[in-house]
Amino acid sequence: MELKVGSVVISKAGRDKGKFLAVMRIEPDGEYVSDGKERPVERPKKKNPVHLQKTHYTVSEAETATNRSLIRALRQFSDPDEREVK
Repeated sequence: MELKVGSVVISKAGRDKGKFLAVMRIEPDGEYVSDGKERPVERPKKKNPVHLQKTHYTVSEAETATNRSLIRALRQFSDPDEREVK
């Protein structure tokens, strides 16, 4: 499965380990991800793709437009059983 803008990923390393994030943009030096809270849409975090676990979920462009809508969209994925990162 290929990462694309709007893909929902889980961080496998770093301070945000285990959190659901949305891919905001993809560049040759890494993926830029945001969660709308600690990492707002205006200031996404650059992550190495090796440190991201892909999921089968995506969020729409409208849901990534504002921090509030992104938080709301990612909240549905924060089931404690699904947050296990191995």
